[in-house]
Amino acid sequence: MDWFGPTFTPAVVLFIVLPGTENKTDAAVIEIPLELLPRRCPFCGERTIIGHGQRLKPAHDQRHQQIWIRRGLCRPCQKTFTVLPDWSPPSGHYSLHCRQQAWDLLRQADSSWERSVPGVADPSRSPDASTVRRWAKRLLHLGTLLAAKFWLAIGCSASTPPTILAWDWAAIRRILPLEASSP
Repeated sequence: MDWFGPTFTPAVVLFIVLPGTENKTDAAVIEIPLELLPRRCPFCGERTIIGHGQRLKPAHDQRHQQIWIRRGLCRPCQKTFTVLPDWSPPSGHYSLHCRQQAWDLLRQADSSWERSVPGVADPSRSPDASTVRRWAKRLLHLGTLLAAKFWLAIGCSASTPPTILAWDWAAIRRILPLEASSP
């Protein structure tokens, strides 16, 4: 089979908001109701998406262990859609709630990578400290990319950086802590 030929059509991820599942305390399997499956195809604009099965996906945090995710198919476009709740990343085993908790723990003053590991419903599935470090690195990288996009959107270019980027960062590290502790 030619994976790069006209017969290969990659799946598209659609995010939906699940009403009422966020307040549940049961850490069992959450299922996306069939009524919430989007029916309008974002490519052709027609109401041609039909159900195409479901599968279990890990979604570890304090509330969930696994979720059933639905799949949809648009026959005219030959596109497959995976429907995920808005709090579940497409390729991650841990929910965005879990990642947010890790980030909040990491930002505390006496924190370390090991202390920032969040609690999950199944303690044997807790993320490793290296996983938390990778999440933080990705988040900082995303922030850098968004800042660069914003910088370009307001009309700045690399040849005319804003004043703050032209400062001497070594001097700033020496000066700012002294000013912050001065009367």
